[in-house]
Amino acid sequence: MKAQLENDDLDKESEVNFLFALAKATEDRGDFDRAWQYYEQGNAERRMMEYYDPVRTEVMNDKLIDVFNKEFLTEKSGQGHADSAPIFVIGLPRSGSTLIEQILASHSQVEGTSELPYVAHSTASLNLNRADGVNYPEAVRELGPDNLKSLGQEYLRAAQMHRTEGAAHFIDKMPNNFPAVGFIHLVLPNAKIIDARRHPMDSCLSCFRQLFAKGQPFTYDLTDIGEYFLEYQRLMDHWHEALPGRVLTVQYEELVQDFETQVRRLLDYCELPWEDSCVRFFETDRPVRTASSEQVRQPVHSKSVNFWRNFEDKLDELITVIEPVRDRYRHYESINQTE
Repeated sequence: MKAQLENDDLDKESEVNFLFALAKATEDRGDFDRAWQYYEQGNAERRMMEYYDPVRTEVMNDKLIDVFNKEFLTEKSGQGHADSAPIFVIGLPRSGSTLIEQILASHSQVEGTSELPYVAHSTASLNLNRADGVNYPEAVRELGPDNLKSLGQEYLRAAQMHRTEGAAHFIDKMPNNFPAVGFIHLVLPNAKIIDARRHPMDSCLSCFRQLFAKGQPFTYDLTDIGEYFLEYQRLMDHWHEALPGRVLTVQYEELVQDFETQVRRLLDYCELPWEDSCVRFFETDRPVRTASSEQVRQPVHSKSVNFWRNFEDKLDELITVIEPVRDRYRHYESINQTE
């Protein structure tokens, strides 16, 4: 791979793939300084290939908080489609969402599907054919009960093609749905919503160490990632204030430390009876199409907790950005890594 990087004819996409592969290979050998050099170079190259505007993200989140306020959500509550089949697992990438999906998909009444794009399709549909320029999220204010129920039905119809097992419930594990919690609540009021959360240092660094196929353009710069985490935190704080008790937060560090208790908490929230298969999730034979596919084939462990310490001397930029929220997670920093 090093020799390939010397090839003048190597295209940029291939170069980035080699750089991330070399970073992982040297990291696995414990050479974190050399790994960081590859990660920095690979991310810098990939960032130039992506379009991401953090100001645009902040402006959109301002609109979401303004439209989906507590009064509006209370007024419209219960008007959407009543089906309770969907279980949404949301959050930032690399924060334990695949583990949560695997635990729940090991239950006889739950089917794991994929990271479905249909919530985003539904919100985007509200932007079509608007001569007056009113788009999502402001367009939601005009929707009546029939519109909300119809949007819920459209989502269920689109998701149906992924449901092959006939289970009562299915999981939509699209992490990027976290800004749409208010919308999901309105169109599918009986759906379950689970927020997979992780210490911001591990969450952000894990994104930086991952070359995504598509859809995560904020992950190739430490400042972008840190600011995105702050926006995620701001939105989730709003949803908990506007919709108290509606979203279950599952903290990765707590999940791996007190596994059975957290599994029971998950099943209770989803109104599912206990099944031993959920704590033996690693034995469940099903396709997993995310970056965590290998991890969920193993029993739960805490090897990834506080992994950021291996790169701590390289992370001043990220530490500065996430400082406003770090105190909320600092008590997890004393957890030791175990096999």
